[in-house]
Amino acid sequence: MRVDLLTREYPPHVYGGAGVHVAELSAVLREHVDVRVRCFDGPRAEAAGVTGYSVPAVLGGANAALGTFGVDLEMAADVAGADLVHSHTWYANLGGHLAGLLHGVPHVLSAHSLEPLRPWKAEQLGGGYALSSWAERTAYEGAAGVIAVSAGMREDILRVYPRVDPEKVHVVHNGIDLAGWRRPDSEHDVAAADRVVRDLGIDPERPAVVFVGRITRQKGLPYLLRAARALPPEVQLVLCAGAPDTPEIAAEVSGAVAALQSERSGVVWIEQMLPRPELVAVLAASTVFVCPSVYEPLGIVNLEAMAVGLPVVGTATGGIPEVVDDGVTGTLVPIEQSDDGTGTPLDPDRFVADLAAALTAAVSDGARAAEMGRAARRRVEEHFAWDAIGERTLEVYRAVLERS
Repeated sequence: MRVDLLTREYPPHVYGGAGVHVAELSAVLREHVDVRVRCFDGPRAEAAGVTGYSVPAVLGGANAALGTFGVDLEMAADVAGADLVHSHTWYANLGGHLAGLLHGVPHVLSAHSLEPLRPWKAEQLGGGYALSSWAERTAYEGAAGVIAVSAGMREDILRVYPRVDPEKVHVVHNGIDLAGWRRPDSEHDVAAADRVVRDLGIDPERPAVVFVGRITRQKGLPYLLRAARALPPEVQLVLCAGAPDTPEIAAEVSGAVAALQSERSGVVWIEQMLPRPELVAVLAASTVFVCPSVYEPLGIVNLEAMAVGLPVVGTATGGIPEVVDDGVTGTLVPIEQSDDGTGTPLDPDRFVADLAAALTAAVSDGARAAEMGRAARRRVEEHFAWDAIGERTLEVYRAVLERS
């Protein structure tokens, strides 16, 4: 069987969880089937089985969504010979849809997020948001199979796109590279990690709350910055946060971080994307991981933190409750949200207060946090290993091919 994976992100150009997902999924699938990866951001001459595309020159000055469609058209043309095409995110969904129609093969797509539940993207894309929403809806309604990364995501899909046949929507969680995400244990590795965190301005002797994510509305960073004001003074806040969606949210977060830094010590903002070994060092030096998202289909960053042995304080929304075992591997923060697609807390002050309380409790009992961190590692080992995720994905492929 030959499977062509269509994706916006692929190493070395990875910006979020979807890119990590495709990189890991393609690696495990290659052990069983012929995999061809088609991605954005130009050629990958050094990578066998990977074709990278650039936005066609004629669309270089057009709306970004049109440039995306230009890449999708080239991808669709090149899929000839595949038995199945599998697309990831709206950026590649149209390419997968057209490829399926053009070559008469089934199109499967993975749902990492949904455009109607991210209306703030209109700030980023302008009229392109209407195009991205159209492309996504068209692909979902025409797909032979849809993979949701959580049961919560499956419910969202069927609510947002009621014309999609529920029997075509399968739940396959994100996975985690257990070997790559592991707390340093040798004397040499521990010493190297200590140097990394100190060079970044983190004091490994102080308790720390760590956040990792893009600066986008869905990640809830402004709520975390408000909650951080109530943390005990000895607690550090480490923000691995970059790639802002818009100048507006970049300015909002920058101003809030500056204000917080003027009020307390230990506020460390790392804007560059850290290589995995350095990020592992940062996680291992922290006490608790925080995921204050208002929209999160699953949250692969939570799996990464748990694999390094950190408990997670996360919002009880989307797929996060399927990852965080409340009271065992972390704490779920309750939230009542608007149903207008933004996920905005109906009582933001209450959400901020509850978030601050959960974080304070986590950092105030180091022994309990360490115990929950060990339980978190066990949970990802038992439920989120990539071998199992790859086999479940292959089962979806086989079911779709049998129906075609």
